[in-house]
Amino acid sequence: MQIKELKNYFFSILEGIYEPAELDSIFYILTSYLYGLKRIDVSLQPEFEISLHEMERWNSILIDLKNEKPIQYITGEAWFYGLRLEVNQATLIPRPETEELVEWIIESQTRNIESQMCTILDVGTGSGCIPISLKANLPKAKVYAVDVSDLALATARKNAIENHVVVDFLQADILDVGILEYFKDSFMADTLFDVIVSNPPYVRHLEKVEIKKNVLDYEPHLALFVEDNDALLFYRVIAKLALQLLKPGGCLFFEINQYLGPETIALLRNLGFHTIELRKDFAGNDRMIRCSIQ
Repeated sequence: MQIKELKNYFFSILEGIYEPAELDSIFYILTSYLYGLKRIDVSLQPEFEISLHEMERWNSILIDLKNEKPIQYITGEAWFYGLRLEVNQATLIPRPETEELVEWIIESQTRNIESQMCTILDVGTGSGCIPISLKANLPKAKVYAVDVSDLALATARKNAIENHVVVDFLQADILDVGILEYFKDSFMADTLFDVIVSNPPYVRHLEKVEIKKNVLDYEPHLALFVEDNDALLFYRVIAKLALQLLKPGGCLFFEINQYLGPETIALLRNLGFHTIELRKDFAGNDRMIRCSIQ
């Protein structure tokens, strides 16, 4: 089969499941992933031959796509802040909104790092997208990252190596009542941070009706959902920890549930944080908070 025929076949199988523009994007992601062919290459080589053996692979991919498996889990990779990252079903797929959070942190630390090394802690690192991109763009920074999942940490460590950055990773349950003592006994002993950042679980179970099948069926629920009656659990725990681990003047950054901006601000204010700033993402949703301590 020629690649121009494959494209027509691809669209006919998935029509009605995906929007045409999304199908177009997915098709070219796959031609790049499988053959190294960019969009322009496919246009210039419409008679590029797909073997019967390769068609078996395409048909397997089509089955996954019909079941709405995310393309990132099919290819095993995602791009975040200009970096290629391995992803799998132990890690969330990095979102563009989180890139905006990273950009905010980089902007906030650029001046500091010109004169001295800054220290950064990412809580709930997943694929490692946040600490790896921060280290890549703030090379003088000392960056640490924590996650409860050994599988996620294995992926994050691999991503750090493949992107040629050094990040210190630690397996820990942030909800453990002895977490502060555990940190003090670990390699982070006596370390205070200029920045603590987290994109913790924040989707309430009542919001599952808004979650698309490709997320609900494939991405790790451990990293997504919180109980309806304590939606700010991770924010409260991490903020209290930050009071102990941030340097004077240090900043805490969160990605947040778009529906809980005022509640998150009130939580941080009641804990004693100040200069609390709420930012919207590119879609106009309340998505990021920065605050600091005296």
